[in-house]
Amino acid sequence: MPTPAEVLTTINRTDSAAPRVTCYDDLPGPTAGERVELSGRVLGTWVSKAANALQEEWDLEPGSVVHLALRPHWRLLYWAWAAWSVGAVVDLDDGAGADLVVTDDPERLPDDGPAVLVTRAALARRTDHDLPDGVMDEAADLSTFGDLFSPWAEPQDDDVALRLAGEETGYGELVDVARAGATSPPASRVQLVDPSAEALLRTALAVWADGGSLVVHLGQTDEATLDRRARTEGVTA
Repeated sequence: MPTPAEVLTTINRTDSAAPRVTCYDDLPGPTAGERVELSGRVLGTWVSKAANALQEEWDLEPGSVVHLALRPHWRLLYWAWAAWSVGAVVDLDDGAGADLVVTDDPERLPDDGPAVLVTRAALARRTDHDLPDGVMDEAADLSTFGDLFSPWAEPQDDDVALRLAGEETGYGELVDVARAGATSPPASRVQLVDPSAEALLRTALAVWADGGSLVVHLGQTDEATLDRRARTEGVTA
């Protein structure tokens, strides 16, 4: 069965210029009104940079645990795929025993231990917060890592890929489990409205594995706006 990293490789081999995620931010705050679209190639670059950071900065490998304390967002997607690219466990629970915490909320940074603070704004160049030692400013530092990634070790099928709600899913079944919960046909342009982090990750796994793409709306949006965007974006499911 394909791993998440293999899914990304496959969609880029098929059509790396096609949009794979289009994200509208309708949440109140500094990023309200943003529309960000990533092709498979650009998404792959973000994943490679983050995966290189995980591997080179923190020596993460199969069995390491990355706690993603991130709200649903396009940045959540590439950090999850980066963790899966090094064979790590993506933890969406409480992060107990995590080797690294990645968050967009300064209040959720650990008291000690390595962490990454993610700034959601698309053009951010540095965070506005003072960071303690051991915390990477993603906006300032991630761009310094390479655009190509080669893992030091590959995960086995029975290695844990996702930890959620007290349950663990292995690499060998992660994509199939996501596909089993999907209802859209292959190569669909799928619309998600205000998804949870779990729903965003599972839908991306299923849709990208079948050659499709996502249109994601963060926050509640009125039906007229959703209908207009759906027509503009070519939504099919």
